[in-house]
Amino acid sequence: MKQLSLALSIAALGISGVLLFFQLKKSEPVKASAAAPATATTAGSFKIAYFELDSLQNNYQYFKDALSTLKTKEESMNNELAALEKSYQKKIAEWQQKGNNMSQAEAEAANREYQQMQQNFQSRKQQLDQNINDQMNDTRKKIRERLESYLKEYNKDKNYSYILSDFPEGIFYKDTAYNITNDLIRGLNESYKKKN
Repeated sequence: MKQLSLALSIAALGISGVLLFFQLKKSEPVKASAAAPATATTAGSFKIAYFELDSLQNNYQYFKDALSTLKTKEESMNNELAALEKSYQKKIAEWQQKGNNMSQAEAEAANREYQQMQQNFQSRKQQLDQNINDQMNDTRKKIRERLESYLKEYNKDKNYSYILSDFPEGIFYKDTAYNITNDLIRGLNESYKKKN
């Protein structure tokens, strides 16, 4: 579960990086003037906003719903693997009860069956792991798309140059005047409710 939370946190950081990249890519290069230095009005028009990633994770309903769905699927996967392992343990216990009473052919057949059980278990585990990873990637993509779409609309009248996420090691100083976390959560939740 910790891996899932970490993966989603990393995804949100990646989203922030993507947003920054696209913003930089869209903006035109600044032409420097050798005659005059930049004025205060030019510098003052540059605005950056940020949102707190942990607050978004804890309060954005779509994020919580998606995480809950992933947890349910992960629990289902673990239950399936536990049931498979239990059935294998039962078979192994039967072999152990027979012990020395098994013929050479029975022992060899049991060994082959045991090897096949191990392969089946590993194969199913890999398949389920891949499924959960695919679903996590799909969820990250959907969250990113929703966030980008909402921020694009949100920023039409805000005119921020950048909107970043507050990742613990990513920002060393922040002016809380540009904290849009509560607006972001409120707007995303309203948007999510309208779509459901």
